[in-house]
Amino acid sequence: MPVSDSSTHRSLTLSNGLRVSLCSAPRLKRCAAALRVAAGSHDVPEQWPGLAHFLEHLFFLGTERFPADENLMTYVQRHGGQLNASTRERITDFFFELPAAVFAEGLDRLCEMLAHPRLTMADQLREREVLHAEFIAWSRDAASRNHLKRLQPISPLHPLRWFHAGNRFSLPVPRPAFQQALQDFYRQYYQAGQMTLSLAGPQSLEALQALAETYGSYFAKGRRIDQRTPPALMDTSAGPHAEEAPRQVHLMFACEGLPQGHEQAAAFLCTWMNNAQPGGLVATLRDRRLIESLRAEVLYEFDGQVLISVEAVITDVLATEGTPFTVGARLPAKTSEVRTQISDLLLNWLTFFKAHYHPLLNEYALLEQRRLAVDGALALARHYSGETTTEPGLSDQAIRAVDALLETLTPQTLLQPSPEIAERPLLSADWRLPEPNPFLRPKLQTESLSAPLPSLTFSEVLPANGETTAYLRWTLPAPHPKLALMLNDSLKSLTADARQAGVALTFSAYGNFWQLKASGLAEPLPTVLEQALRLLGQPDAQTLSRYGQPSQEPAPIPIRQLLKTLPDHFLNSINTAETRDVESIWANARWIGFATGLDEIAQRKLTHALRLMPGVAEEKPSHPPVLAPGKRWQHETSDASEDAVLVFYPTPSTLIEDEAMWRLFAQLVQAPFYQRLRVELQLGYAVFSGFRQIAGQSGLLFGVQSPSASAGQLIDHIESFMVTLPDRIKDAHLPAQITALQSQLDPATLDSSQAAEMLWQAHLAGHSARYLERLQHSFAHLQPEELKRAASRVALPETTVLCLSNRPSPSVAAPAAR
Repeated sequence: MPVSDSSTHRSLTLSNGLRVSLCSAPRLKRCAAALRVAAGSHDVPEQWPGLAHFLEHLFFLGTERFPADENLMTYVQRHGGQLNASTRERITDFFFELPAAVFAEGLDRLCEMLAHPRLTMADQLREREVLHAEFIAWSRDAASRNHLKRLQPISPLHPLRWFHAGNRFSLPVPRPAFQQALQDFYRQYYQAGQMTLSLAGPQSLEALQALAETYGSYFAKGRRIDQRTPPALMDTSAGPHAEEAPRQVHLMFACEGLPQGHEQAAAFLCTWMNNAQPGGLVATLRDRRLIESLRAEVLYEFDGQVLISVEAVITDVLATEGTPFTVGARLPAKTSEVRTQISDLLLNWLTFFKAHYHPLLNEYALLEQRRLAVDGALALARHYSGETTTEPGLSDQAIRAVDALLETLTPQTLLQPSPEIAERPLLSADWRLPEPNPFLRPKLQTESLSAPLPSLTFSEVLPANGETTAYLRWTLPAPHPKLALMLNDSLKSLTADARQAGVALTFSAYGNFWQLKASGLAEPLPTVLEQALRLLGQPDAQTLSRYGQPSQEPAPIPIRQLLKTLPDHFLNSINTAETRDVESIWANARWIGFATGLDEIAQRKLTHALRLMPGVAEEKPSHPPVLAPGKRWQHETSDASEDAVLVFYPTPSTLIEDEAMWRLFAQLVQAPFYQRLRVELQLGYAVFSGFRQIAGQSGLLFGVQSPSASAGQLIDHIESFMVTLPDRIKDAHLPAQITALQSQLDPATLDSSQAAEMLWQAHLAGHSARYLERLQHSFAHLQPEELKRAASRVALPETTVLCLSNRPSPSVAAPAAR
């Protein structure tokens, strides 16, 4: 029964009650499915906290039709896709992306695992321990604890204040009452009437509908159940407000009784609150030297309730009580006074915005239109699983919700504001609405005749279809992480504007390299890069004043911190004496560039944009490092209580034949490694492996974070697993695995950004323009005996391997369980 239809979108409801949303976009190279269940952690019985999250985990353990070696996770990994799931307060999402040729088999597995879960007692007992490990890590995480503290002013009757993570004690698996509750929750909510299936891909709407009808029929017939209405967010009897961190201001608005459309209204408001253009909230607070950064986000929304968080980081020189600020305008010395100024200006800006926001409605529609025009299949499927309208921008209903939301954002809805805030006049400023995003509108340019740049390589491998990726990399005499952090901070506003226009801009530092990457729509990309080079090459006084200030990003969990610093450790970069002299650094930097997906006119535009390039041109990239044989253990200092390790096995050379073998090894071990360390040994919740490239050097990467095993034990487990690699090659169906790998890396099915990354890494490794063709040829000629010999060498003691941990190398590691 169709509800709405167009040439690119269709909504319908199947006979069993399943809502279906379809998006056909011929530009896509992959397909995605997102299935949303209208039930989450706040819908479970109060005596079984964590039950919804627990059930989400159990679905991924396989079914009778698709056991562990053929379940959705294994299938998606085998075919180079991506998948995940998320349990929120009132919804649970499951989503994956695959090449079109194997998408139907993935959708079959997704619907099968939700419609016919196994839910055996053995699976439950084993997976409960995984949840318990997650709970331990969550309880030790400073950001999680701070989040809970900030929610203390909320009414204790509201489920936001309750425990929902789930652990060994809240999930008494053997108890009949718990099993009954688990089955009841599954039957009540995991039926068609409570679900929305969203599909996006290059196929026609008719083809997507046929897939939805076939696999959507797996679900039991049902009707939508009204979820329990939550109590009020605010309560005057709530506990005391949590103390702020020394450099943070955290304000929360608790809004009640909002009309339908409040989700879109809150997203609209946060978009403009976070906008950093002159005259806005962020720019004004920065100009007055009050903050380093500000972020507004929606923490919770359901049934007319919205909780909006505004978090700001105070300028470093103002963070210590009693420290005067002497640069620029005269300001109060005490942090408490600074916090008062920030909250005053926020409330004053909201008053201004309420009266003047209407001219931004058209700009917001353009931003949404551009976002949907460049989103990949997975992002589109997730967008439409939210039962939103297919038209970009705000509906009339959502505009009414904006008005209602802005009416509620007053001192009275602030969670425990200062008592005098409603009694005194607020600070004011000369506010103005942001200018239209310049990158959203085509720029009229005269034809540029810039001379070719020998250090800029244009690859013709990918077609000029409107999407492009460009890389610029500088080699420095030595690392300068403080300068890199400062320069990256200077790009934040530009990065946000570029993202809205369909260009992802990333500045990164690793080893002795600085790298700038821009990917997305070809039309605005040269202008974005030109602006970025202007900011990087000649930082303004405000940028230079931030030199040496520590990053205000929250500390990541140990395994993510290791992933972030792996290139530095692999390249064995040594920090020398830092300098704030940006000019001298650029004068001694050597640069290379690489771009793909550009036609001749776009190439000339990019060449013209690079006339501002700092540094000295270098025609060829430096070779990947020559690695000494044997094990090298390095550690990244961490205060975390859990041990984490990364183990990187580089290919023995940069030959394409070696890369082909290592890519196949990564394909073969991904699912078994996860099964062994996470499922069987239950060492931790963060367990992964895959193929990784660092500055042109390929290799196998393994990662584990564990609440119970030491770093030495984790290394032993990984090395013991690698000993089994020859046997896994012997037992594998190699032709099928190689065919799957060839399909994964076919440029016709690869996401443009992924394909560009492969070509960039090949360029750094010194490969020719025929790299992808030669890689496919190498796959086709892999021989079992050659693979087994290479696999046997990987586990030898003299093999080159990097072990990176958040712990120093143990003198004697405890033996791992075999």
